[in-house]
Amino acid sequence: MYLGVDCGTQGTKALLIDEEGTALGRGYAPHALVERETGAREQDPQWWVDALRSSVEQALSAAGRNDVRAIGVSGQQHGLVVLDEDQKVIRPAKLWNDTETARQNAELIEMLGGPEACMERFGILPLTGYTVSKLLWLKQSEPANFARIRHILLPHEYLNFWLTGQMRAEYGDASGTAFFDPRSRTWVKEVLDAIDEGSGQLFAALPRLIGPAEIVGTLRPEVAAKLSLPASCIVAPGGGDNMMGAIGTGNVRDGVVTLSLGTSSTVYTYAPSPSKDRSGSVAPFCASSGGWLPLVCTMNATNVVTQTLQVLGRTVAGIDPALNATDPGAGGLTFIPFLHGERTPDLPEARGSLLGISANNFTPENLIRAVIEGVSFGVLAGLDLVLEGRKAEVVYVIGGGSRSTAWRQLLADATGAQIEVPIEEEAGSLGAAIQAIYVDGVQRGRPASYEQLVQRIVKVDPSRSVRPQADKFERYRAAMELYRLRLRELYLTS
Repeated sequence: MYLGVDCGTQGTKALLIDEEGTALGRGYAPHALVERETGAREQDPQWWVDALRSSVEQALSAAGRNDVRAIGVSGQQHGLVVLDEDQKVIRPAKLWNDTETARQNAELIEMLGGPEACMERFGILPLTGYTVSKLLWLKQSEPANFARIRHILLPHEYLNFWLTGQMRAEYGDASGTAFFDPRSRTWVKEVLDAIDEGSGQLFAALPRLIGPAEIVGTLRPEVAAKLSLPASCIVAPGGGDNMMGAIGTGNVRDGVVTLSLGTSSTVYTYAPSPSKDRSGSVAPFCASSGGWLPLVCTMNATNVVTQTLQVLGRTVAGIDPALNATDPGAGGLTFIPFLHGERTPDLPEARGSLLGISANNFTPENLIRAVIEGVSFGVLAGLDLVLEGRKAEVVYVIGGGSRSTAWRQLLADATGAQIEVPIEEEAGSLGAAIQAIYVDGVQRGRPASYEQLVQRIVKVDPSRSVRPQADKFERYRAAMELYRLRLRELYLTS
């Protein structure tokens, strides 16, 4: 058996599968979240450990056995976990959606020579939410804690450390730190030197990088006992949730697109070479399966839809009726969904706006549609950037938004692509489990390629497939153009 663990923003999920991908057990444990008006969003790493233990216990209990060969861990990207010389957590982790560090991010880009220089020298433009600006924020806001830093880890790396006692990093999740060059797959000392004034403190705190076929280690005996797992169980490199979601949707070869509609929304595609984008809008990440994973992330997705439904006194069951009762463009109503600031476009201090209200279009149904369109149009703009002019033929949709038939139809009509939904909804957990199978095969001298594994394991649900309606495409293009026009008028004209 193989275990995939996905530590997300809202909770941790565990999925237990066999070599054929059959689900044998599942578990889930929620996380608390600290949010402040400053834009801070933080969690105590101990909450992740507790949730991992609970979710794994549930999965093993459902399976009725514990002979697990390997574990893979997926984690929310960009979070900063700092440890002291005793390998103890110094402070709560600042998360991917923490916008408190926006000022430091802008300051850091200027320190490094500006956006164009960052792209040219380091292959990536730091965006608010990436790990690097959190370090500068810590130096300026909590200098005593900054001085104690001896180890820097990302969320999935911290869980790997708890499991094995080893501190390791892999190329995919490391790409989202902005002190890693995704072109050469190496840490960039120069970026960290700009923060610690060349002392070398931060660079010395980085974990050793390992490749996709290596392992972090085996379980610590005391952890194996706590989890009721064999001490011989190996721990795969793991990776960021998007990288593991790519594996879990079969996105390990050119021509496959994955669109995730979760708390945030992401769209990405496997690429055999680094992204050519130089605007900084496309995250030029590495894939955890080898190759690259150009990605666009928007910070407002199902969380905004859920909050809107709550304000209206409705539930998610109201999404499909509202979309079916209204037309593309919501009668001219446009919702800019930046309730949490935004990463793409890079507007961390922006706020949401409702535009074009009239006596005729201001209805609950149009408002729901406008919110869903706003979320969708933002990420579909990212799809255009990721594909670099190519047309998507098939898009695999995952996350909570994929459960809505009408939302899937909206995506199909707006893109002209066929929408597919994998049978296994927890793509991050499944991808981590597939990675565990992969490294176990390498360790045993019987390796199967990622393409072979996903072909065998990743299946789509034909009952949820959606084809585009040709008569809707132009209407959605017009609605998207109105959305972009109003967005430019609000934020992008200066």
